[in-house]
Amino acid sequence: MDFKQTAKEIVTYVGGNDNITHLGHCSTRLRISLADNKKADIKALEALPGVIAVRMTGQCQIVIGNDVVEVYEKVHKLVGAQNQGASNQQAGKQKFGPLVLDFIVGVFQPLVPAIAGGGILKSLLLLLALIGIMDKESQTYQILNLIGDAPLYFLPLLVAVTAANKLRVNSLVALSAVGALLLPSMATLLQDGAQLFSFSLTNIAYAYQVLPAILTVILYAQVEKLFTRISPKPIRIFFVPMMSLLITVPVALLLLGPLGYTFGQGFASVILWVFDHVGWLAVALLACVLPFMVATGMHKAMIPYAVTTMGSLGREALYLPASLAHNFAESGACFAIALRTKDKRLRTTAISGGISAFFGITEPALYGVTLQNKKVLTSVVIGSFIGGSFIGIIGIQAFVLVGPGLASMSMFLSEDLPRNFLYAVAGLILSFTVAFVSAFIMGKDKDAVHVQEETFAQNISNGETFTSPVAGKMIPLTKVHDEVFSSKAMGDGLAIIPTKGELFAPVDGEISMIFDSYHALGMRTNNGAEILFHVGLNTVELGGKHFTPHVHVGHRVKAGDLLLTFDLEKIKAAGFDPVTMAVVTNSDQYDFQINQQENVTRQDKLMVLTQIGG
Repeated sequence: MDFKQTAKEIVTYVGGNDNITHLGHCSTRLRISLADNKKADIKALEALPGVIAVRMTGQCQIVIGNDVVEVYEKVHKLVGAQNQGASNQQAGKQKFGPLVLDFIVGVFQPLVPAIAGGGILKSLLLLLALIGIMDKESQTYQILNLIGDAPLYFLPLLVAVTAANKLRVNSLVALSAVGALLLPSMATLLQDGAQLFSFSLTNIAYAYQVLPAILTVILYAQVEKLFTRISPKPIRIFFVPMMSLLITVPVALLLLGPLGYTFGQGFASVILWVFDHVGWLAVALLACVLPFMVATGMHKAMIPYAVTTMGSLGREALYLPASLAHNFAESGACFAIALRTKDKRLRTTAISGGISAFFGITEPALYGVTLQNKKVLTSVVIGSFIGGSFIGIIGIQAFVLVGPGLASMSMFLSEDLPRNFLYAVAGLILSFTVAFVSAFIMGKDKDAVHVQEETFAQNISNGETFTSPVAGKMIPLTKVHDEVFSSKAMGDGLAIIPTKGELFAPVDGEISMIFDSYHALGMRTNNGAEILFHVGLNTVELGGKHFTPHVHVGHRVKAGDLLLTFDLEKIKAAGFDPVTMAVVTNSDQYDFQINQQENVTRQDKLMVLTQIGG
């Protein structure tokens, strides 16, 4: 993949630099907040080399996979560290709900690596103490344990930085404002019953607390902007931070700190009440819906809850235990498909996805295998529910905020709950086994849709028939040297190595999209199938050179109409693979019958789509 070119295309298709209000990434996705979501060209983004899928959930989430860091770095260079697009005024035009969700995720998501790193260190130390390698009373143990505890203890400071970055205000001054709440001398004053302006201050230990810090930074951001606007430029460098601290910290001590602390304590009490009454069912149901939440990115909305609960209670008994059931159910289903399928490409994808899920990263399994087959998805849901029910009934608790996987199972170690870890392992095995057995029994090899030519001919009248869009040598889609197409993440369809540079409409329909680089176009058939035609691999890099479109968006076409001409020899001479794909992007709505041949002409009938339930 050309990371630089992909980054350029991403910036273009999300509406340009001015439409980007925030840029970030997680383990598999670019996360881009947009001033106007309507400016994003989702189909164009999904067709880019290296992009597995795109989800719009408040943020524009572009699923990249293992190359996400490289793509992020290139996009970040294009967007710029200081000016990530639209102003706050433009961002304020977004709907309130998505804007709040974007803010919450933007504040909490960057905290996870620090909290997870410190938590895993503490759990490993506990493991070493339990097996007798380290003495808990030794100073070495105590010092290392304090190191692991630092991210949670200073959680308010970490939140101050991420919130300030999200609000685009001075992060060091925001850090100072929140830091004032944690000063040892301040804590002593609060314990002794301090007063400010004749008002009594509430005695609160602000270490480990999240909400007081967030409220403090939100106030600080407004004060900083006010004084930046009204202060004379020559004194702005000291006057703005001085006045901001002078106003923000007293208000935080008097009002915002106690308010945030009270809300956090109430939130923790509600969580405990839920678990006292329907805890096991909540875990089971959340485990069931996690495949859909992860696919849409909505699972990130659970992070603020998990961070707050971990800071307040030191443990978490809903999201992380449910994730344990889901992650290993994904892994079990993938390994079952890998064992069952005859498709070598699918087997490779399933093994890779199964291993990733086994270590806590489920996106490769979801997009590469689970979401491509409803029976596999059903198996994951069954395994998640049964495993989640067991985990919920037993009452497994997590003590580290990190994705449950083989390498992070020490997150369930607890000196106070010695059997918690063993129960977690049992839940792991149960979820994996149930999903594996279910997927092995129900899972259907997707390549089994290929039928003999005589059977294919008998069924032509039952659905929408596609002739070959180009003349050439037909190959299985799984043999295309591009994971986006070969994994069928974009959908099922045809792949042909052309012998002539002409692309024809395989069926009646309407042109719905033409890429600026002309290497790809889309059409909607009369029966509603969404077809993406893609000429060559990585040919977007040609920038339209050697391609000539003969239709426009909205153009009604008949089967056999010429859509595009391209200079086949020059494309090959430039070093590009000319294989041409016709992919049904809404393939989950259709049953496929593909007449696999070797050499095909424009008149050959290659594919029949029958609408499911139609």
